[in-house]
Amino acid sequence: MRKDKKQLIGDEIGDEQIKLFLDFEPVDATSPSLHKLIKAYRGLRIDDFERFLTFFLEAGYDLDGKDEHGQDFVSLIADQRNGADYIELIEKARG
Repeated sequence: MRKDKKQLIGDEIGDEQIKLFLDFEPVDATSPSLHKLIKAYRGLRIDDFERFLTFFLEAGYDLDGKDEHGQDFVSLIADQRNGADYIELIEKARG
């Protein structure tokens, strides 16, 4: 594959499929906002996650939601291999 070509795995997904990640609800003390971010992080490619953030904020969810241990999304993914790319999107979304 040429270096200037990105490898795409899977089919392109539409906005409605991305918005489905807003429907997930936690079963523990995790805030609904954090739960939705984690589900989207695990289920979406980086470009789709960026689109998800737009819908997430439009729906009034909070980028700083915490789990039962007081950790937010950034602290939960900070040590993961691709975490920096997602954290950059969160920082951009915060403005």
